[in-house]
Amino acid sequence: MPIPTPDQIREQINKLVGYLVEIGLADDQAFAFQRSMRNNRMQVTFEGSEHVSIALRNRAYDESYQHLVQERAYNVKMLDGALIQMMYEFAGESLQRHRLAFFPAPHLEDFQNNPDIYLEDAIYADMVARYIVPFPVRFDYNVRNSRRQTLAHPMSHLTLGQYKNCRIPVTAPVTPFWFIDFILRNFYHPKWTERLPNRGDSFDRAILPSEQDVVHVAIPS
Repeated sequence: MPIPTPDQIREQINKLVGYLVEIGLADDQAFAFQRSMRNNRMQVTFEGSEHVSIALRNRAYDESYQHLVQERAYNVKMLDGALIQMMYEFAGESLQRHRLAFFPAPHLEDFQNNPDIYLEDAIYADMVARYIVPFPVRFDYNVRNSRRQTLAHPMSHLTLGQYKNCRIPVTAPVTPFWFIDFILRNFYHPKWTERLPNRGDSFDRAILPSEQDVVHVAIPS
């Protein structure tokens, strides 16, 4: 099966960002571009991505979120203030790592100023519900974890919240399509997934048998 190239990943991200703008879920956006690095490496990233790791160093979630907003360190800022980040790194056309993150807004102040226009529409109901507890969601992949300790640091994994040891095994690296499908389907409304741009190719599996013997996340192939 063909695997996505850097060009295809960039194109897929930008189509998805455009789709979020089209359906009115994006409040601000930065399209992806490719950045050449040494040793035949290529990043698919966005302006402001250099602030991603800085923001998360020993800071409270509110502070991290505000720093990311201030530096526009995201592909998309959603209508409810949530931030979406999609970053990939390749060696040639071989994926080396990715970081796909979703940062809900700690507070829904913008919505509290004009709540009626959202509460009247069931599609937006979950975005403004007062009982929702925001927490970051991140899919990470790093080929360097191939020599990892079994189950301690899967090559492809899902992290919920900011828990240091939360690394739920994932069967494969995640494409932009499946990441946005996951976010819209689980944190917004399944309606928004109906017209997502074509899903394209998938990455090869990257999970050990021992990781399949515990609770894990399966990426469609």
